[in-house]
Amino acid sequence: MDCDIAIVGAGPAGLALARALADTGLHTVLLERQSCEQLADPAFDGRDIALTHLSRRLLRQLGVWERIAPAEIAPLQCARVLDGDSPRTLDFGDARADAEPLGWLVANHLIRKALYEATAPLDRVELRCGTAVEQVATDADGVRLALADGTTLRAHLLVGADTRFSATRRQMGIGAAMKDFGRVAIVCRMQHELPHEHTAWECFHYGRTLAILPMPGDASSIVITVPADQAQSILDQGPAAFETEVAQRFGHRLGDMRLASERIAYPLVAVHADRFVGQRFALIGDAAVGMHPVTAHGFNLGLSGVDLLAGEIRRQWQRGADIASPPALARYQARHRLATLPLFHGTNGIVSLFTDDRLPARLARKAVLNLSERLPPVRWAIRHKLVSRDHVGGPLLALLP
Repeated sequence: MDCDIAIVGAGPAGLALARALADTGLHTVLLERQSCEQLADPAFDGRDIALTHLSRRLLRQLGVWERIAPAEIAPLQCARVLDGDSPRTLDFGDARADAEPLGWLVANHLIRKALYEATAPLDRVELRCGTAVEQVATDADGVRLALADGTTLRAHLLVGADTRFSATRRQMGIGAAMKDFGRVAIVCRMQHELPHEHTAWECFHYGRTLAILPMPGDASSIVITVPADQAQSILDQGPAAFETEVAQRFGHRLGDMRLASERIAYPLVAVHADRFVGQRFALIGDAAVGMHPVTAHGFNLGLSGVDLLAGEIRRQWQRGADIASPPALARYQARHRLATLPLFHGTNGIVSLFTDDRLPARLARKAVLNLSERLPPVRWAIRHKLVSRDHVGGPLLALLP
């Protein structure tokens, strides 16, 4: 074999898996279409990641967390959910500076950069940038990949980490449940006059959703979700008109607001693979589960899945057994699906309810929020999942109504 593990895709999940297995001595090859220069210094993409306690623990284990400057990390102390024009909010967390945070917010491009820096120099990790995979095939004896440059690569285990629209998943004959929400998320960074007090807001306004995520300093990450046919008009707004509208829709809670970055649009499509494993094959990251961002599950679930798969591979290696044995891959699938499947369908249901502006849905939304507010165990359960440092139940961010 040319290597032990071939990973298609050197995004966060692919890099994290290679880094997690670096001390085993297994030879890992990462195959990535982008150039190494793009991976080493990713551009700002407008996406900011809300990390759970479990994700921070895993990033520390990988030697990644300390590569992110403390000044670039914003603690999330509170989260508030607002529905329509109601003045009432559903609150989670504790605003006191000495209270344990619900999580931490970090720019996506900085996490990617730190993962690259922690992984690229490793002796047993081979990063092949600017490399496209044309075809993959597996059998009982191994894996064969045909590359676009005409060469082939053979491995013991193939891992697909090539986005939620994974070509590797499709070639391996694995389907996926897809939910196209017909909506677009427009993201940007904004400076504001008043302090955010490390509080995130999810505002389910009628016609659109506005998320305000506290970033370092007097700045916040802004996420506006609208039907796809309305997105371009928002992108085309002049800066002054855009700033005024965002401040007004947020009730001027942060005072005057000013654009601090470009606006970037992302179509919203959720994906959950029918299976996470096949013969000598496993899916991780968005290739396994790509979530709607409203509850910020995506990165956290991806990192959790990486840790679960790495654990199975490591145990097989320690026993001197086949790292791609069906029982080991089946255990990974069972544990990861236990966390992801309920959250995938639950999040999609929440999105459907809280973006439906018909009267019955509006009444149901208010009932859900009132019930959550009146039942302390509901809020306790959500906070417990946020601050948990293990895999039980999977991560769940506090913006979940």
